Amino acid sequence: MSSASYDIVLLDIEGTTTPISFVHDVLFPYVTNNVKEFFEQRWDDPEVQTHVRAIAEQANKDVDAGIASAVPIDLGALESGQQSVADVRQGVLANIEWQMKADRKIGALKGLQGYMWRFGYEDGQLKGVIYDDAVEAIQRWTKNSRKVYIYSSGSVEAQKLIFGYTNHGDMLPYISGHYDTKIGSKVMASSYSAIANDIGQAPERILFVSDNINEIHAASSAGMQTMVSIRPGNAPIDDMAQFKSTENFMDISL
Repeated sequence: MSSASYDIVLLDIEGTTTPISFVHDVLFPYVTNNVKEFFEQRWDDPEVQTHVRAIAEQANKDVDAGIASAVPIDLGALESGQQSVADVRQGVLANIEWQMKADRKIGALKGLQGYMWRFGYEDGQLKGVIYDDAVEAIQRWTKNSRKVYIYSSGSVEAQKLIFGYTNHGDMLPYISGHYDTKIGSKVMASSYSAIANDIGQAPERILFVSDNINEIHAASSAGMQTMVSIRPGNAPIDDMAQFKSTENFMDISL
């Protein structure tokens, strides 16, 4: 990559800046292992109820859509006294368990996960893991006037927690902005065009780094430069011959 060939770096998280195992072996189990007690302690908190209503709305949409194994949640039955708080809470827990086993990327679930993770990070039970070379490269990019943005399927709140409470300290000062799937699916070229437009930069001046070949194809179709991230534990990629790849971000030329 020639000198000054890009002005913006857009980074994926899972399998790119962060071990894929961190999400599946640390973050997800934190929710599944603590959500029952979390609800028991904080059920009446307004923010918890906001997330519960969002999950219930999504759950009932799933049932209406005929999705197999979808678990309905009837908050109206609670309000009318036909069901107890314990019964409704159990339904919410069952729905969360089903969604997490299915690894669904649903906004309502991600919102609750991010809310719970906040408490885990703040009390020291969780700490974001960022590869050493990713930290060095991010610092080098910003020092050399390259702005760094994050685009992940995880919510913006979850992204900020990972980078705000890392094994290398607070990395948020190095990050210029965050995008999640509210701007669009990560496998759609239109999402990358929307990000470029929001940043105010031509797509060809943006370097996107991800371990997901479908995301790489989408970003490339939108006109961005791309780099495939090769990390331990990532799924093997067969059709990446047309794309550049890296096992160490410090090998990416400025």
